[in-house]
Amino acid sequence: MRLAQLRSFYATARYGGFTAGARQLHVSQPTVTSQVRALEESYGVELLHRHGHRLELTDAGRELFSIALRIFGLEEDAVHLLTDSGALRTGKLRIGAVGPYHVMEMIAAFRARYPGIEVTITVGNSEETVKSLKDYESDVAVLAQYAPDPLLHFVPYRSHPVVIFVPRGHRFDDRASLRLEELAGEPLVMREKGSTTRKALEDALRKRRIVPTISLEVGSREAVREAVIRGLGIAAVSEFEFVPDPRLRALAIAHADVRTSTHVVTLKERRHARVVAGFLAIVDELLRSARQRRPAA
Repeated sequence: MRLAQLRSFYATARYGGFTAGARQLHVSQPTVTSQVRALEESYGVELLHRHGHRLELTDAGRELFSIALRIFGLEEDAVHLLTDSGALRTGKLRIGAVGPYHVMEMIAAFRARYPGIEVTITVGNSEETVKSLKDYESDVAVLAQYAPDPLLHFVPYRSHPVVIFVPRGHRFDDRASLRLEELAGEPLVMREKGSTTRKALEDALRKRRIVPTISLEVGSREAVREAVIRGLGIAAVSEFEFVPDPRLRALAIAHADVRTSTHVVTLKERRHARVVAGFLAIVDELLRSARQRRPAA
């Protein structure tokens, strides 16, 4: 059975005649008539009783029409799904991120524009997040580290200095800043390897030939904060991500530009996918808005 034959039968039965069915299909009436006849002859069944210009479904015709109704109903559902997804009315966006800070403002703007898109976020360090992107487990990533990669498309977003934070009562507590050299021998609480902040600090220390003393290595910002509060060492964090706490004090790093940079990243081959392109367009709007506000500030 050819789908064109079934479609001609369905249109004829649904709209009450060969001419009406042909009009709906945008083909000639003889084409529809011959398609229905060929369907009947192929299987040796009569699907329609012809009473002059009036048609009546046979028992076999009514059963086939019921099946065709479901088939072409599903076809319409498929068309609506693809149309809605293409227009970003439905669908999913999977985001990998190294932290919630910048990504939340992006998601807020994206959801305001595309409320029908379901958004999920997976948080991990930079290495984990890039791997998720390359494994097609996420659509876009928000990273705090740029590493040139021929497979990836990077959009620079924001840049922030790294600060050192210490517990109250520490010998640096009354300081506004410190030099990297003063970290020599100081117990440091570090994120796991793959962390952007850790890499930025270690790179800066390495340039000055300072060997850090790592007292504790933990896998989350929250754990780092708690360790510092408990007096297990001092730590580094992006200034943007430091949450003020009466038990902590943040100090600027003097005479060194230690920074983390946030990038929005996707696979080059997927940058024009509808949902990815929509998210990148929102990011571009946020960047332009920030540039317009900067002179006034």
